[in-house]
Formats: sequence, C-alpha cells, structure tokens
Amino acid sequence: MNTPQPSQKRTKIIYWIFTLWMALGMVSTAIVQLMKNKDELANFTNLGYPSYLMTIIGVWKILGVIAILIPKHLLLKEWAYAGFFFVMSGAIISHLIVGDTAGRTFPAVLLFVLVLISWYFRPADRKITVIN
Repeated sequence: MNTPQPSQKRTKIIYWIFTLWMALGMVSTAIVQLMKNKDELANFTNLGYPSYLMTIIGVWKILGVIAILIPKHLLLKEWAYAGFFFVMSGAIISHLIVGDTAGRTFPAVLLFVLVLISWYFRPADRKITVIN
C-alpha cells in the first residue's frame, strides 16, 4: 500500500480546502444569478451585460463545479477550470473597465484566485498527463 508522503498529503489538503471554497463560491453566486437577484441584476447591467447572461453563467458555474468535484473525467475538469478562468478574469476586467470600486471587484478576484489555487494544487489523479 502506498502511503502518501507528507508533501503529497499537504498538497491534497490545500487542494480540497481551496476547491471546496471555490465550489461554494461558484454555487452560491450561480444561485444568486439564476434567481435574478435584484443586486446581482444591477451589477450585471452596470457592467453592460444583458440579464439573460446571468442564466447562462449560472448554469455553467453549477455544471463546472460538478465536473471538478466528481472523480475521473479529467478532460472535462480541465474545460471546467478553463471556463472558470475565463468567466472570472472576464468579470475582473469588466469591473475594472467600468471603474467599479475595489469592494465590488473583490468577489471576482477572490473566486479567480481560488480557481487558480485549486487548479495548481490538484492531485496527480485529477490531472491529465501527457506521455511522450
């Protein structure tokens, strides 16, 4: 039986803490978007986006969280991380372009950082390995 090395165990703990935090953030914001919350709707329109985009992004966030949390399906996980990267970096850029305050921009920055940390620390069995 292979016992994980201390660094592997630490990496796995970091991965799961940040991945669950990211998943919670993505699901909670998806629910707010799917419910067309008044404040979130104002946020979207302030950024110049149509309200129907909230539904699309909300559904994608939930599907992305499912893809990242379920075992196997490594290519699907990579696509989900890529989607989160594009959505959250796009949100940050959008907030900066319209001149939003740091307080309004911070949630997008936080989710973006959580996505990066989760992706970086994912265990070997959750990575696609290329064999030359």
